[in-house]
Amino acid sequence: MAISKTKQDKELYTIAENWFRKQQWKPFPFQTKAWKAFLEGKHGLLNAPTGSGKTYALWFPIVLQYLKDNPDYQKKHPKGLKAVWITPLRALSLEIKQSAERVIRDLGTPLTVGIRSGDTSVKERAKQKKDMPDLLITTPESLQLLLASKGYDKQFRNCSAIVVDEWHELLGTKRGVQMELGLSRLKTVAPRLRIWGISATIGNLEQAREVLLGPGSEALRNSVLIRANIPKKIRVQSIIPEKMDNFPWRGHLGLHLMEDVMPIIDRSRTTLLFTNTRGQCEIWYQRLLEKHPELAGLMAMHHGSIGKETRIWVEEAIRDERLKAVVCTSSLDLGVDFAPVETVVQIGGPKGVARFMQRAGRSGHRPGQESVIYFLPTHALELVEASALKAAVTTQTVEDRLPFLYSFDVLLQYLTTLAVSDGFKPAEIFPEIRSTFCFQDLPEEQWQWLLNFLVMGSQSLQSYDEYKKVEVEDGVFKVTNRGVAMRHRLQIGTIVGDAQISVKYQKGGYIGTIEESFISKLTPGDVFTFAGRTLEFIRVKEMQAMVRNSNAKSTKTPSWMGGRLTLTSQMSELLREALYTAGEPAEQQSEEIRALESLFKRQRKESIVPKPSEFLIETFKTRDGYHHLFYPFEGRFVHEAMGSLLSYRISLLSPITFSLAFNDYGFELLSDQPVDMQQVLDNDLFTTEYMHEDLQNSLNSTEMARRKFRDIAVISGMVFTGYPNKGIKMKHLQSNSQLLFDVFRDYEPDNLLFQQAFRETFEHQLEEGRLRMALERIAGQRVVWKDCKQPTPLSFPIITDGLREKLSSEKLADRIQRMIAKLQK
Repeated sequence: MAISKTKQDKELYTIAENWFRKQQWKPFPFQTKAWKAFLEGKHGLLNAPTGSGKTYALWFPIVLQYLKDNPDYQKKHPKGLKAVWITPLRALSLEIKQSAERVIRDLGTPLTVGIRSGDTSVKERAKQKKDMPDLLITTPESLQLLLASKGYDKQFRNCSAIVVDEWHELLGTKRGVQMELGLSRLKTVAPRLRIWGISATIGNLEQAREVLLGPGSEALRNSVLIRANIPKKIRVQSIIPEKMDNFPWRGHLGLHLMEDVMPIIDRSRTTLLFTNTRGQCEIWYQRLLEKHPELAGLMAMHHGSIGKETRIWVEEAIRDERLKAVVCTSSLDLGVDFAPVETVVQIGGPKGVARFMQRAGRSGHRPGQESVIYFLPTHALELVEASALKAAVTTQTVEDRLPFLYSFDVLLQYLTTLAVSDGFKPAEIFPEIRSTFCFQDLPEEQWQWLLNFLVMGSQSLQSYDEYKKVEVEDGVFKVTNRGVAMRHRLQIGTIVGDAQISVKYQKGGYIGTIEESFISKLTPGDVFTFAGRTLEFIRVKEMQAMVRNSNAKSTKTPSWMGGRLTLTSQMSELLREALYTAGEPAEQQSEEIRALESLFKRQRKESIVPKPSEFLIETFKTRDGYHHLFYPFEGRFVHEAMGSLLSYRISLLSPITFSLAFNDYGFELLSDQPVDMQQVLDNDLFTTEYMHEDLQNSLNSTEMARRKFRDIAVISGMVFTGYPNKGIKMKHLQSNSQLLFDVFRDYEPDNLLFQQAFRETFEHQLEEGRLRMALERIAGQRVVWKDCKQPTPLSFPIITDGLREKLSSEKLADRIQRMIAKLQK
């Protein structure tokens, strides 16, 4: 007699509930909802906080589905891929694999689990090619590599589930677009496929689900959005300096508060110290060890450029409580489950609420437990950010992630991937492409342009064979040249940075990777610190930096591109609201704002602390020239664009040149002559009218687009970055892409990739949309112009940032101390 579907499902839920009972756990309602929806054949997006058991919410129904489909699995186990789990970070793969193995082992199934990522050995990949694991954990890039292999459709045909973990990390990036395109293919190849996303922190959940499943798709119609509704208790404690610095500046990375961190480390079993950049991470680790040698062996460092073996060792050592402290970056933001981490310290403003919440969630990493996060300001004004973050935690403010549109470089890479494997017929693939959010309105003529580009290499490059990658045979677009196929596989991915150079000991032993731009500045014998070691540089050999250990002191620390974060729009708004409370009675202020009273008092002596209805402009003269400061509190990127726009508009009134400096709070226009500020106000220079045209004229937008085009040229495959250990130097990459850029500018300005470079410059780098909103907000405020006698506390971090370009770090520190001494008089 056949068992009814409902009865069979109930029996399966009982298996899962019994397993939870054995662990002395009780499944959350969101977990049982996910099991039910999955077994009913639904797609979905699961929204749950870090450490709440999201992994078991989806590994379980995948295994239960296997039991349902194969009742006699103990006698007969069908081989082949059954589920794929996508993770944005390779570091998480091991953790996810262990969770899956725990379930399949305890339930007595013969299922196998494998990992496929950049860290997977050639031997393991060859083994997987012959015999795919039942459950595969991989990254967006490795999934594309699988799609680039012959017969991929047979590998995925019986796949019943794909889970995209940490979807909020991929959405709003080109990796997200890469994922959309991969899913559009797999929906066709695997008819039983269920698509699920997992997201911890995201505001626009409905849109996130639409992007994942495809707008208007059958998958979207047959989907659920499951919210965990587990309120996460987060306690934010600010480390407030005993002596308040009334003239703050960015130079010391918060190291002056290092001794305040030691009692926190001593009190806790394990502490994670989060920094915003890999360079800052290296410096904090070194300084802590110098001052507190007793931490040797009890403290480690973790960031994305350190070798895989070291990273895995650190993760396991945290789990086993062998380490007391780890200085880290966003490499430990996500998913890795460290039960014993008691305390988190955030060094400097994280610039975004989601990032802060994610990091806070590393402490108390269990459902119902309180997360404790200490905020250490790198300079006094960052206490305003701390106050803003406290408010965000109280109101549970969560940020949106906006998806990319028309990323033609990613689409060309994807189409080449399909051409490298089994080839594709445009008539079959075009509807799939149009089913994605990114390309839902792709016009037929642009599609034809892209196809022509694959075959001919664009209108202006038709006579160069190297750009002709794809051939058409009987209507099928194929890559038949083995060299083209190999180069394409080597370059699959959307993350483009400076060329990475491996750092190795001369006698053997891999340490990690550093960007070429840092290594190129070293001469043999130079000493630098990296991965917690002091190293002497010997030479570069085949894209490898050979080093030896050194006992010499060093002040050189690698810095990596993309180090400077900007405030998100929600964070900017919260920051302004926190600052505005400085004018409220003390009992209505947070402890951070109260702690800044001496700084605000000093600010009011020379100028004002702006209220919600006010927009502040300050002017004063120093030996460096005439300073003109503006305070929109909108983040670095918006201030860079607004400063350029304003300097251009002022120069139209009278010929004048400026140097521009900016931080997250405001920007400075410095010139050798004063500006008639009344004339600026009378001419309404903050208007949004003609904003786009003026922005194009004000910035060297062509130069910015040229830099952006380098990445587009690499992703689309027009420029090859080199073979392993024989990479092409960044300056050569730059000149290759610049040459193409100039050709398109002069002979083919309607080239879609050329136009994309300008669009991305304005939409992503200059945040044109946010700039427009900021100008509209300023238009509704009363402008307060203060002609000051000397720099103010608000202006000081901006003007000292401007000096940074001209002076070495030691000279800068001396100069700033002299400036502060003079101002304090």
